Amino acid sequence: MSTKKLIQMRQTAIAFFLSVSAVFLFWLISPSLSATQPLQVQHFDRIWETVRDRFYDPQFKGKDWSALKEQYRPQVQQAKSPEETSRIVNQMLAELQTSHTYYYTPDNPAYYQIWAIFAPRLPELQENLKQYFPNGKIEYPGIGIFTQDQGGKTFISSLVEGSPAATAGLQIGDRILNVDGRPFHPLHSFEGQVGEAVNIRIERSPNSQQEIRVIPKRFDASTQFLDAQNASIQILERQGKKLGYIHMWSYANAQYQQKLEEELLYGRLRQADGLILDLRDGWGGSPTTVLNIYTGRGPSLTNITRDGKRYTNVSTWEKPVVMIVNEGSRSAKEVLAYGFQAYNIGPVVGTKTAGAVVAGRPFLMSDGSLLYLAVADVYVDGDTRLEGVGVTPDIEVPFSLPYAQGADPQKETALQVLLQEIQQS
Repeated sequence: MSTKKLIQMRQTAIAFFLSVSAVFLFWLISPSLSATQPLQVQHFDRIWETVRDRFYDPQFKGKDWSALKEQYRPQVQQAKSPEETSRIVNQMLAELQTSHTYYYTPDNPAYYQIWAIFAPRLPELQENLKQYFPNGKIEYPGIGIFTQDQGGKTFISSLVEGSPAATAGLQIGDRILNVDGRPFHPLHSFEGQVGEAVNIRIERSPNSQQEIRVIPKRFDASTQFLDAQNASIQILERQGKKLGYIHMWSYANAQYQQKLEEELLYGRLRQADGLILDLRDGWGGSPTTVLNIYTGRGPSLTNITRDGKRYTNVSTWEKPVVMIVNEGSRSAKEVLAYGFQAYNIGPVVGTKTAGAVVAGRPFLMSDGSLLYLAVADVYVDGDTRLEGVGVTPDIEVPFSLPYAQGADPQKETALQVLLQEIQQS
């Protein structure tokens, strides 16, 4: 047999072997691909059914919920990743045009924050806590910032007081370009980097770049906003007056209001001549009684010692108070802003609130993800609905975020208004 013939036979054999190998490899891989797809579809179906059964409006805001399933389910079947599935699910939920209605996965810091808010009160979450957080702590890596995307650019919109970002010198309005040369992600950029410096490249002004070294930490979602509240407290001197300031990141449970009242009545804010109550961004909660300290409805206690001396402890704040709100003031915070205006407690400064005032709760999916869903409508004082409406402040102060260089015109205006209130009181 000729050498040429042998080469041709060898090439044919190799080609046959490669084709058989490719078929075998496809057979080997395809079950895992097909197994992933039904799981995503199962999650979608469970989410759709939960909304069908538990959404507060049985008319689904005028939407045909069954038709929406037929529209979005095929997209989930074609999804190539959990991230794509999440995006499609949230597109479907957005059709309801209702706040407190969103699908959260562990890729989102809010996922951990919702776990921390509701785990103490929902047995479903409490019972499954250690399955998803083996050490019993709801933690995630980060540097303590909130961001907004505008025009395809990512800007820092809020800094958590006392956080690594705040201590490193990052500022509100900074544009984030990258983290260690890679695209910014609020969680992935800091995974495996806790305790080790990362380089965050920013623009503080257009076409002016710099790098800031930040050391990420592991945040305990159960305590991070109370820690930030404590770190936010300031006494600012203006024209001989002491102006108190506190940032209330959350009212999600009683500890936030309890700490505020301790500071007002017995702590660092007691000697202030007036108070700035900053409700921008963060989470809502239960607002039922938190205004009592400002309205004078709390009791006073008088103690009489054996020598007849009387000491009266007043459990109300009777000095001027000014509130700051913005589009990130949501839920219970909007009810508080409404109450400030309705009961003439003090001026409200800032921008219109979110208009996100329904009652929501999370539902745990089989993979640990959370469907946060509006389960009840909310009316204030019997007939006032704030969902989709919000609260317009008494004094509107716009805030242009991009390249703000740390300036805070809303806080500065609130300080000026508070000083006037003190002088007139």
